[in-house]
Amino acid sequence: MDNVKFDEATQKELATFLEREQAQARINSTVHNLTSMCWDKCVTGTPGSRFARGEESCLLNCVDRFMDTSLFIIKTIEGQRSQQS
Repeated sequence: MDNVKFDEATQKELATFLEREQAQARINSTVHNLTSMCWDKCVTGTPGSRFARGEESCLLNCVDRFMDTSLFIIKTIEGQRSQQS
């Protein structure tokens, strides 16, 4: 199986599949990190059927700031890449 060779179309299909899977893994990791970070920061008591006063708004603000920061970083990296091209 070490010497299996694929035609160009199959190689492209495999590369596309791997890129999608890696992107999905990065998204899952980001969501996990975001959930953990915001939960630890905002949920101070034992969770019940509803969040305590302030926890819900804290969670929303935490997610918003995380998303703002992530978008800023992505745009900055894309800008740097386009300047290098």
